[in-house]
Amino acid sequence: MPPQIIVMKGYKQPLTLEDVWDVDEQITTKALVSKFEKYMVEELQKARKTLQKQQQRNTQGKSGERLHDLNKNQSQSQDILVLEEVKKKKKKSETTEKFPKSWLVKSLFKTFYVILLKSFLLKLVYDLLTFLNPQLLKLLISFANDPDMYVWTGYFYSVLFFVVALIQSLCLQSYFQMCFMLGVNVRTTIMASIYKKALTLSNQARKQYTIGETVNLMSVDAQKLMDVTNFIHLLWSNVLQIALSIYFLWAELGPSVLAGVGVMILLIPVNGLLASKSRAIQVKNMKNKDKRLKIMNEILSGIKILKYFAWEPSFKNQVHELRKKELKNLLTFGQMQSVMVFLLYLTPVLVSVITFSVYTLVDSNNVLDAEKAFTSITLFNILRFPLSMLPMVISSMLQASVSRERLEKYLGGDDLDTSAIRRDSSSDKAVQFSEASFTWDQDSEATIRDVNLDIMPGQLVAVVGTVGSGKSSLMSAMLGEMEDVHGHITIKGTIAYVPQQSWIQNGTIKDNILFGSKLDEKRYQQVLEACALLPDLEVLPGGDLAEIGEKGINLSGGQKQRISLARATYQNSDIYVLDDPLSAVDAHVGRHIFNKVLGPNGLLKGKTRLLVTHSIHFLPQVDEIVVLGNGTILEKGSYNTLLAKKGLFAKILKTFTKQTGPEGEATVNEDSEEDDDCGLMPSVEEIPEDVASLTMKRENSLHRTLSRSSRSRSRHQKSLRNSLKTRNVNTLKEEEEPVKGQKLIKKEFIQTGKVKFSIYLKYLRAIGWYLIFLIIFAYVINSVAYIGSNLWLSAWTNDSKAFNGTNYPASQRDMRIGVYGVLGLAQGVFVLMANLLSAHGSTHASNILHRQLLSNILQAPMSFFDTTPTGRIVNRFAGDISTVDDTLPQSLRSWILCFLGIISTLVMICTATPVFIIVIIPLGIIYVSIQIFYVATSRQLKRLDSVTRSPIYSHFSETVSGLSVIRAFEHQQRFLKHNEVGIDTNQKCVFSWIVSNRWLAVRLELIGNLIVFFSSLMMVIYKATLSGDTVGFVLSNALNITQTLNWLVRMTSEIETNIVAVERINEYIKVENEAPWVTDKRPPPGWPSRGEIRFNNYQVRYRPELDLVLRGITCDIRSMEKIGVVGRTGAGKSSLTNGLFRILEAAGGQIIIDGVDIASIGLHDLREKLTIIPQDPILFSGSLRMNLDPFNHYSDEEIWKALELAHLKSFVAGLQLGLSHEVAEAGDNLSIGQRQLLCLARALLRKSKILIMDEATAAVDLETDHLIQMTIQKEFSHCTTITIAHRLHTIMDSDKIIVLDNGKIVEYGSPQELLRNSGPFYLMAKEAGIENVNSTSF
Repeated sequence: MPPQIIVMKGYKQPLTLEDVWDVDEQITTKALVSKFEKYMVEELQKARKTLQKQQQRNTQGKSGERLHDLNKNQSQSQDILVLEEVKKKKKKSETTEKFPKSWLVKSLFKTFYVILLKSFLLKLVYDLLTFLNPQLLKLLISFANDPDMYVWTGYFYSVLFFVVALIQSLCLQSYFQMCFMLGVNVRTTIMASIYKKALTLSNQARKQYTIGETVNLMSVDAQKLMDVTNFIHLLWSNVLQIALSIYFLWAELGPSVLAGVGVMILLIPVNGLLASKSRAIQVKNMKNKDKRLKIMNEILSGIKILKYFAWEPSFKNQVHELRKKELKNLLTFGQMQSVMVFLLYLTPVLVSVITFSVYTLVDSNNVLDAEKAFTSITLFNILRFPLSMLPMVISSMLQASVSRERLEKYLGGDDLDTSAIRRDSSSDKAVQFSEASFTWDQDSEATIRDVNLDIMPGQLVAVVGTVGSGKSSLMSAMLGEMEDVHGHITIKGTIAYVPQQSWIQNGTIKDNILFGSKLDEKRYQQVLEACALLPDLEVLPGGDLAEIGEKGINLSGGQKQRISLARATYQNSDIYVLDDPLSAVDAHVGRHIFNKVLGPNGLLKGKTRLLVTHSIHFLPQVDEIVVLGNGTILEKGSYNTLLAKKGLFAKILKTFTKQTGPEGEATVNEDSEEDDDCGLMPSVEEIPEDVASLTMKRENSLHRTLSRSSRSRSRHQKSLRNSLKTRNVNTLKEEEEPVKGQKLIKKEFIQTGKVKFSIYLKYLRAIGWYLIFLIIFAYVINSVAYIGSNLWLSAWTNDSKAFNGTNYPASQRDMRIGVYGVLGLAQGVFVLMANLLSAHGSTHASNILHRQLLSNILQAPMSFFDTTPTGRIVNRFAGDISTVDDTLPQSLRSWILCFLGIISTLVMICTATPVFIIVIIPLGIIYVSIQIFYVATSRQLKRLDSVTRSPIYSHFSETVSGLSVIRAFEHQQRFLKHNEVGIDTNQKCVFSWIVSNRWLAVRLELIGNLIVFFSSLMMVIYKATLSGDTVGFVLSNALNITQTLNWLVRMTSEIETNIVAVERINEYIKVENEAPWVTDKRPPPGWPSRGEIRFNNYQVRYRPELDLVLRGITCDIRSMEKIGVVGRTGAGKSSLTNGLFRILEAAGGQIIIDGVDIASIGLHDLREKLTIIPQDPILFSGSLRMNLDPFNHYSDEEIWKALELAHLKSFVAGLQLGLSHEVAEAGDNLSIGQRQLLCLARALLRKSKILIMDEATAAVDLETDHLIQMTIQKEFSHCTTITIAHRLHTIMDSDKIIVLDNGKIVEYGSPQELLRNSGPFYLMAKEAGIENVNSTSF
């Protein structure tokens, strides 16, 4: 399919992915990577060897010095040892920076050398032909000056002109095609290699990069390498062109050329200095950008917390501070670029002025005639290009070298060392730890110490221990995620893994559970039922085809955990590693899951299961219990043996099972074992009156809660499953119209057609009209000076006819040189002025756009973040902002220069030969029409490119965050495949874009060549009326036009494609905002003083197209009451909190706090007065202090007090930096329990009258849980507390309990009342084994 078709198609209607043709077999991602890997492995090994040699040499040198020192003064050996320590530390920090270097370029060269050679030859031919033009020009001028020559020679020269230009065009275009292809191939190779590396990278290497930085490697650095491959040949070609130009100039003007060349050589170091300075700035800016993106990433991941706590302004300021630095650097960079451009501009002018002056001054016989002057000018013009390109090439080489180093460091990093994990299919044990010690980081001490543990096939082993005792680490060690210190682990069979923080991919629920396996309908339904997902699927729009946002953003914690469990259960593996899968689910659901999935009669019976858990009541049913403490095994054995031992385990149990019965010891009813439902250790909860009746009651309540109390009791599980099945069949039939609200993630909006003029106006307005006027004015004057100097030169060469060398008056000569010089200087000065102004303007514009974008995104409502993947928003802050910062201003500047350059050339040609206007008009029309045709296609292809690119990045960051899961399931190949497909799709858009570019360029060059051809024809036809100087003047300018025309179109389409960035930013500047943060109506000071909350027929829905979640809630909460809210997952518990904080605006009714309707005041006024302890503990990277108090409202004492109450004081005091301890991205360097306690400390600091707890105790062991409960009771006794509970113990001491079901209040009253009526709450309590209010002392 030739490019014509695609260009025509693109003109008629906007292109879609289907219109774009696929890439060839040999340049698909897969083919490229396999070729590249071969060379990469070789080169890396070589590089590693040289690195080792170097290190050996260094260490030898160092040890020699050390001995010498010690002998000198033994007396002070103590001090010396201390110094040595310091030195070692220093040295350590030095050596960490060493990594195998300079192998990347070699391996890329070996992969792509064929293309490189071909393009080399084409470029060579092109360069040599370039120098034919001045020679032909010389012949034509002598033809014009010599009246006796035959006319046919003139025509012959004209045709020759045209032919040479044509061959040149073809060579150049195929050369460009190859270079761009090479560029794309390099980018593809790098991107795919980074992805592949990410799957195997060791944890230590991974620690050095945040997710944002890794994505940056893939987006920014790969792009930099791609850009440099387009220039790679210019390195030698520039040198060649400069050498040839100088040679030919020497032939024209003799030694006086040296003066000009001298000036050029002098300017090179100046330029070099500027280039290296600006590179340093660029490097600094990359760092700032990384930091800014990191913060942005966190803001977007933790946006909910920022909204709950009204912290947006603090984070906004952090981003603004970084942005300020970035813009300051940008401005400096812009000014340096301006000076560089100024020098570049001055170079040819200065050189020609100096050369001509020297030529005429050296010898009075030297008179400048037309032949010499215009041939030289043409040669100087040729010179101008390589000279202006050289610094560009060098700076892009330097930029790429920064990227190259970053990539080499990443790709050359150590892989995960899984040698300590042995696979042995003949072993009689499923898992065997032998003397295993593992650590997360080679430098710190081991987290898992000398563990010996045998697990038999088919056993269910529970791992228990306090927060931070190494339970999760033990699991990670088994999966090979940790570094081995000594010992090993033998594993028999495949592993499935459920992490503590569930990792959910962006896709449908079905995709998440199948996880790439084939669908087995029967098993799938079994798994759904066992994991208690059926009721959730009833509620979710679209059932199991409901789309889940990034990181599972639209699911509750419990749903995520259950999907994660279902994924593992569906994979038919041998060993199941379950890291606390029951933490986020309600008690009865937890029980259901234990029975149906994990327990002795569950789906997984007969498999080996390792279960980390905090739920004591499941322990009697497991085969073996392992008690961990501080990374070692303290006790292990079955439940009964551990109880009998009266060791640590028995002690823990005792604390939490204070019996109401007469005996002090926990009793286990042995006779209850034959009943499958009653092995759940009733003794801990209550003394059963009669096992059988209990079982009956429990069965009923279980069915009842599972089949959602809203439905009639008689409809059992069966009917529910069947209803799902029939629904599935229906959905298949009605595939065309998905259920409302099923698609969560909105398709990325691809703008089509022309970029609206308003977008250009927006950008120009951001620069400022006043500045724009000055900029354009400066550029116009520059053009006028350019025309002037050319006309002046023409007049000067005319002197050679009037005066014959001998009697050339000195005054005349000096005047000619002087004016020529002044005009030349004026050009440079005005360009400098214009560039400085535009650097100022564009920085100003960048600032305004970023400010608007940021403040608007922070004020967007929560629903916007639920429906937009973070990657897409970050993309606006990364890619689009950097386009507005760097590329757009440059494109605009080049465009103005080119445009004015072409206009001035045409003006000059027409002043000399007015007839030329006749030729220009049709050519101009053709030119514009080609342009319009092409730009439509190019723009759409470029858009497709960026739209197909963001899925690659979001898939990549998803992969990085879910690495442990992917590795555990051994699905690396599938993810690689997915990535390859993504990259190939993007690649085909880029390829089509390149091809359409070439299509255009060939046609444009033809127009340029025709202009040259026609102007030379005119010269021949009107030979009689023209003198040689005019001919030279016209033709030397016409020759220049081809390049400029080409450049103009390139720039036009570049501006079009880059302005899309402004369009995309604008799209997010226009996002609907939530209510204002502060309104005119401020709440009274000290509000809420009492903390009374009234709900008045309150209704709420998540998004306009969905059903109500709360359907009219009415209740009064009095001051200082403690309220518990219970209900099944999806009953609307969390929506209640979201309503109180106005994360969701009311759909009807109102909430009144202390007599103020919360809808009437500003959001911050409301949110600052409420406190929440959220379900997911989200932390931001920064100091601990910033996490607790981002506005610096509180003193250190207050913060320490809060930490003490949250039982974190000893932990924080033990850290080296105390309060300024750095928290890693998303709080990764703290355990989940510690994060939860930090959130408690946050709440303690705020001391507001109303506290809302969203089941904050999910991921905490019982002890910590106990501490939290005590703290809250004591510290928040004067507050109104609303607790959203998943476990009934937590709320049994509340004053009132609200039972929610399906968005309505079913029961409301004190626990005693509710237990007396046999309503829903009574059944729930029964099931949790709570008979009366004080039966538990939790």
